[in-house]
Amino acid sequence: MTSSDIDRVNNQQLERRVVEVAEAALAEKLFVSPIDVLMGISWLPPSHVDRWRQGRVPCLENAVSTNLSKLSTAMGVLRRWAVHRGLTPRETGYVTSTRDRRPLRFSVSGKDEIERAYRTHWISPELGEKKRERLAERQSRPPDLVAIQALNDWTCSLCEGRGGDLLLMEQTGPVCLTCADMDHLVFLAAGDATLSRRAKKASGLSAVVVRFSRARKRYERQGILVEEAALERAERECLDDHEARAHQRVVARAGREREDVAFQRQLALEIERLFPGCPSSRAHAIATHAGARSSGRVGRTAAARALDAEAVTLAVVASVRHEDTPYDDLLMSGLPRAEARQRVWPDVERVLQGWRSP
Repeated sequence: MTSSDIDRVNNQQLERRVVEVAEAALAEKLFVSPIDVLMGISWLPPSHVDRWRQGRVPCLENAVSTNLSKLSTAMGVLRRWAVHRGLTPRETGYVTSTRDRRPLRFSVSGKDEIERAYRTHWISPELGEKKRERLAERQSRPPDLVAIQALNDWTCSLCEGRGGDLLLMEQTGPVCLTCADMDHLVFLAAGDATLSRRAKKASGLSAVVVRFSRARKRYERQGILVEEAALERAERECLDDHEARAHQRVVARAGREREDVAFQRQLALEIERLFPGCPSSRAHAIATHAGARSSGRVGRTAAARALDAEAVTLAVVASVRHEDTPYDDLLMSGLPRAEARQRVWPDVERVLQGWRSP
């Protein structure tokens, strides 16, 4: 195979990857951005995007783990696919999450046409006009200021003093809250979404507080910085409507429970249809166990909720494996899961064969 043949194959593979990622983003959000694609094909780690938005990387292309030729190819594929799909281009402003809100740069060259290509979001025609307006407003909104909880000792790049627990990343480097004129803000820990939302809305100046997780290799939200008066106002509002919000949670919980009961009933009927020999009480027990909310079991998958026959069968198989075979005992004896499943499969299949006949 010649070098031109290899290049052609590589370009075809890249085109498939770009189109797959773009289709997935469009299905999820009804719009696609170049950053979505670059992150989706694993050329742009989220941590690098964070550094770029904090103004710590001169341009986005410096944070991408490929060469400019491949980047250009991927951008061309995205544009051709978007035009073919009839998507609407819309330029979006990008600014840093620092106090100066300076425009972010995408390309090494800084050429206008390349910068516009990176700023362009491709919008689905299925999105209504009002939703388009809301999307445009949300996308053009400056990102939240970000304060970082320090993991190590650090020095402010402006006053050269020893930094405290929180810092902001500016073009000069880490900056203390005093130099950033944010030392009057108070910290509100994450946990109460309503209180946080109201305090942030009432605060003229605010920042999201994050901390880098070495285990997960990403920044994780810890809370927000808000003005003290805004926090006090939010606390009063939450106290005033505490009973109303508690009632809303009870009503929502009851609604979810009704949805779960209805789904588990449908799942039990589908089990009885696929396995007419399965006792009705057992079918309902399997449906209740597999369909429990937040259980992570197969019954909560999208396929099972659509009553897909294969997903329903997997739920039945799991129940038989645990209830009608020595599978759990084998696991407790230290036998690897795959080997234990293989050993009990004849017993599982025997039960299923019996249930498949009335």
